[in-house]
Amino acid sequence: MRTRAVVVRAAGEPARVEQITLREPGPGEVLVRVAAASVCHSDLSVANETLVHNKPVVLGHETSGLVAKTGPGVDGFAEGDPVLLLWNPPCRECWYCTQGEPYLCENIERHWAGSHGVDDDGNPTHPCLGVGGFAEYTVVPVAACRRLPADIPLDLAALLGCAVTTGVGAVLSTANVHSGQSVVVVGLGGVGLAAVQGARIAGADPIIAVDRVEEKLALAASMGATETLLAGPEVRKRVKALTGGRGADHVFDCVGLAATIKEGWKTARRGGTLTVVGIGGRTEVVEFSSLELYHFARSILTCVNGSLDPDRELPAYIEHVRAGRLDLPALVSKEIGLDGVPAALGELAEGRLARVLVKPGI
Repeated sequence: MRTRAVVVRAAGEPARVEQITLREPGPGEVLVRVAAASVCHSDLSVANETLVHNKPVVLGHETSGLVAKTGPGVDGFAEGDPVLLLWNPPCRECWYCTQGEPYLCENIERHWAGSHGVDDDGNPTHPCLGVGGFAEYTVVPVAACRRLPADIPLDLAALLGCAVTTGVGAVLSTANVHSGQSVVVVGLGGVGLAAVQGARIAGADPIIAVDRVEEKLALAASMGATETLLAGPEVRKRVKALTGGRGADHVFDCVGLAATIKEGWKTARRGGTLTVVGIGGRTEVVEFSSLELYHFARSILTCVNGSLDPDRELPAYIEHVRAGRLDLPALVSKEIGLDGVPAALGELAEGRLARVLVKPGI
């Protein structure tokens, strides 16, 4: 099948919309007609090799769509079924999966390595993180598909593929925030804004949102932040003033830079927790002295996709959406077609957007 797709051919090269030819779905695979996919920093990381990935790559991993065709041996799905696509489907058999850590599944990278078609030069094309959602169609393993209820908007459901599961999961699953605990969220992109909503669901108080873009602060307030602070040298002092002089119980760094991680560490109270959610580069090195590690007794957690077990957490997140506790439309800055993706990636790098929803039909 011929399909339009957003392709990056080599690290550092711009993304371009091209025609590629998808192969037929093989055993245990499905062809999916993409309804929507949202633009995520991980797509930038794949494009610039912060996350090493086979190329040429079709970007996009936060994706929903409709099953268009099933390969041999696929049971439980039929043409027309609405599905959410997972970029990290657990195998349920490796050591990590059997230890209750399916988000660390050791077979996930094998899922990312495959080819799903060819370009016009005959080069194999690789779906980003095994999904390749910035396209009209994609081919994925059936294990990457989760059926969506009919009452959840199919386009907005794409946000459950990464932003919501990472941000909300960082709060509820990774850090296990309790009611009444103080929370600081640094970086208000789609993941950070989802973390603000997760903190509200957890009953955190206060919920302090921090970003360098003032427009995002009002958005965070509409999603449950009780205090908003423009990023700068006074943030730590302001947080202490809002938390009895101690600092925050929980700080969520949704940026991933060495400077923001270290500042988040200092913003947490003695005995508090810093959860690193953002993905930084190899050169982002954070240093701590042995004495400060002992003296402040803080914990540092890292968050991989919100510590997601899709069979357990996804039904809960869908119920939050259904009940109005999770506001998916508020996370969307704008909607675009495939031709708008290259420009949207640039805007995302500047940090001015939450989530851009890509609809191939536009």
